[in-house]
Amino acid sequence: MEMDTFRELLGSDEKNTPRLEHLDAIGAPPFEVVLPSAVELPPLLLKLAIPHEDIDDLVAMLPDRERSPELWWLLERCAHSLVREMGTIGRTPTFPQLPNSMGAIHRFFPVYVFLAVLPHVRAFHRARAIPDDISWLTLADLGRNMAVHRRRHGIGGLDVAFWIVLHFRGAIYDLGRLQFERATLGNRTGQAITAAGLPYGPNDATLSVHVPAFSGPLSPQACDASFARAKEFFARHFPEEQYSIGVCHSWLLDDQLKEYLPADSNIIRFQNRFQLAYQPDDNDDDIVQFVFGRIKPALDELPQRTLLERAVVDHLKAGRHWHGGAGWLRL
Repeated sequence: MEMDTFRELLGSDEKNTPRLEHLDAIGAPPFEVVLPSAVELPPLLLKLAIPHEDIDDLVAMLPDRERSPELWWLLERCAHSLVREMGTIGRTPTFPQLPNSMGAIHRFFPVYVFLAVLPHVRAFHRARAIPDDISWLTLADLGRNMAVHRRRHGIGGLDVAFWIVLHFRGAIYDLGRLQFERATLGNRTGQAITAAGLPYGPNDATLSVHVPAFSGPLSPQACDASFARAKEFFARHFPEEQYSIGVCHSWLLDDQLKEYLPADSNIIRFQNRFQLAYQPDDNDDDIVQFVFGRIKPALDELPQRTLLERAVVDHLKAGRHWHGGAGWLRL
């Protein structure tokens, strides 16, 4: 495929236009982009918790500079996009989405970008004296989210590159049951905190709290331990950044769940840690995806094994909607 044809193919998706413009603007990286060999790749993928079912495909499709120069051009610039913002706070442009017509590589391409960036983020972690166990657990969220992809779609791939970018740019850290992202307060949450009488507002530093899947019960004890670790972790490894406020935007904070779940349930006790800042717009798909691992299923097809599963379905069958929640707390 000629480069012009390749760029035209990517540009057929209008969402890719600003992404390609960004990659053009930054140009080729000032460092050599290297991927593991086919022999080196499997043990590295296992260390990143990549599902076993995806390993052979990732080895078979391993990009090569000589065989696929167009794909390598994109790989180099996507890697450059991450490395040039290593350690920064905020959201960066995501990668262009390869079209389905290119085959299975369109589902796996972001994984190769993260593999190319891996030595750079590991170097950043070492420079901050971040322990190896925290470093690898954090980066293994790549494999966790590939497992989520397989659960939702029935095939391998990664469709949340925008999320994993944060891990491979040094913004998020896995500290037990919870993950913490170095971030800044948004307008609505910041305004709610100011209105509560605290000396913080939009654009002030905050830790965004995330609850990863496949990580066991969301017990108060596990959460307490994570918050305690976060306080020590960021004071030690990012001493120039002061974090006094934590925020969480999640389906778990939907206050309507209190109508269905007991007050001593883990979800309600997690909710009660936070002051609600505002009510997000209706978003039924979010809670269905996270609770059932399904995308836009028929309600009658969903299992009803737990109180939470029954609550989600009964609420929707009653003609009501879920909206999630946005909350904050003092650290």
